[in-house]
This record gives sequence, structure tokens and C-alpha cells, in this order.
Amino acid sequence: MTKLPLALTQGDPSGVGPELALKAYASRHARNLPPFFLIADPAHIARIAHELSLDVAIEETGPSEACKIFSRALPVAPIGCNVRGVAGAPDPQDARATILSIERAVEYVVEGEARAVVTNPIAKSVLYAAGFSHPGHTEFLGELARRHYGGDYRAVMMLWAEELAVVPITIHIPLAEAPKRLTRALIVETGEIVARDMRARFDIANPRLAFAGINPHAGEDGALGREEIDTIAPAIAELRAKGIDATGPYPADTMFHASARKKYDVALCPTHDQALIPIKTLAFDRGVNVTLGLPFVRTSPDHGTAFDIAGKGVADATSLIEAIRLAGRMAS
Repeated sequence: MTKLPLALTQGDPSGVGPELALKAYASRHARNLPPFFLIADPAHIARIAHELSLDVAIEETGPSEACKIFSRALPVAPIGCNVRGVAGAPDPQDARATILSIERAVEYVVEGEARAVVTNPIAKSVLYAAGFSHPGHTEFLGELARRHYGGDYRAVMMLWAEELAVVPITIHIPLAEAPKRLTRALIVETGEIVARDMRARFDIANPRLAFAGINPHAGEDGALGREEIDTIAPAIAELRAKGIDATGPYPADTMFHASARKKYDVALCPTHDQALIPIKTLAFDRGVNVTLGLPFVRTSPDHGTAFDIAGKGVADATSLIEAIRLAGRMAS
């Protein structure tokens, strides 16, 4: 029986997403990529391929034929509306197509026509102008999970590379708000989701979770802040009582050198930049954004729309290629 393909979204059509999709397809044999199809405007994708002189055949199709087509052409499932998509010039009029692409990708998984979702980068500011109400991709996917599967799903963002996996416990909020939002309940819930999905999606029987402190030197026994004493350490103790291998809180500045990374499978950090700075330093071109806590697999490149280089043919598809490979691995 033929495996189901992966569903790849267009991202912002004025960014590098279409170029990355074309380049990823062109490298399918060299990188041993699983079959995928792109949800986009076929005419727009063909135009981008022509403008960038990328020798990639485009074939309009539905998901059911994508695996058969994949060897000879990039399968493109039409989004149902025209896309302007001028490189480097984001247009709110294209926001509907960007959102539709994400919604369709999830629907294809729900309907059993795709086995995972891979998303190209979006520009939230462009979507906000069109009425998009979610802080980001991760939160929108959580809403789509609730819409299609019922229940209450909390999406957790993990950035993954072979040498490091990190989870920011608070994400898209001002830094000043992070200590207020960092509750014991939030830490415990995040740790439970991470441990569960590392077992289920990454086949790690007993995942080791290392928690960073929020203050310098992890609070220095209260001298530099009490969040570690009052909130983080009690949450870690609760996770350990639930049978999860959780340790910390550790000073964030000593958690990411090579020997320290050998002692855990995932680092969980109270703030966004504590988690993302080390992985983007170690694996900027290879990092993958993985959404945990959902009833379906979702991965994405760990970078933005790069409007400044869109249309120039210089975008590096490595992160998208790694996202496609990891989605195939997780969905297996």
C-alpha cells in the first residue's frame, strides 16, 4: 500500500516559501524526501519556477494522486483562489489564500488524505490586516485541532535539530509578562505534553527533560529572584511525582554547551529567547519547528518569510527539507 503524502502549505506567497518548496522538490532524490504535495495556486508556483529558472515540472492534482505524480512533477493541490504573490511585496489580499492553505492541510490529514502537515513561513502582520486573530501559527493550529477533533488541545512549540531540542514555556508575549504567565500549572502541563510526544513521536521511552531557570544563575538561591523556588522547582517535583524524568532548574547560561546537552533530550526554558537563541546559534539553517500536543504531526522551517531575499533565488531550503524529513519520520 502506498504511503500517504505530506501536505505542504504555501506560506506567504510573497516570501520565500514557494521558492523553498520548489528547491525542496528538486532535491527529493538527493535528500531522500518522502512524497509531498503543495497547497497553492498552481499558476503562481509555475510563475515562480520560471522567474527563478528552476527546472521543476508543476502538475495540478489532488492529494490522492500526489504519490504517483511525485517522481515526475511537484504535485500542487489548487487552493481555489488566485494568488498575486509578488516577491518581497506582501499583500493583505493574499492573506485569505495563506490561511486557506493551512486550513486545507489540516483538513487533508483529518480526512485521511495526508499523513502530516508541513507549513511554510507566514507573516503574521499581513494576516492581522486581514482579520487573523491568532498570535501565530502554533496557536492557530491548536484552534484547528479543536475545531476538527473536539476536546481541548494545547499546542506546544518545540525547536528541533539533531544536536538540540528546546521548548519555550512562554512564547509570543512581551518579556515583562513572562514571569506573570509562568505558573506551576503551565510548567507541569507543558512538561507532560513534551514527555508524552517525545515518547509517541520520537520513540524515546523515558525522555529526559531539563528545565532552565528564569533568573540569572537560576535565582542564586533567591538572591536574584524567587521564581525558581516558588514556581519552577515545585513544578519539576510534581512532574517527577508523575514519573517524568524532569530536572532543574539550571542556570540557562550553562545548559547548552556540548557536554551539558548530553544529559537531556529536551531543554524547557521559561522565555522565548532563552530557548531559541541557542538552537539558532547551533543549527540556524537546520532547525525545525515542531508543534507538540496536537492530534496530528506538524513541522515547519525555523525561520521567517525573508521578504528581503524573496525572488532572488538565494533562499536556502535546508530548514524546509529537514522539516519535511522530520515530518515523515514522526508520522511513521
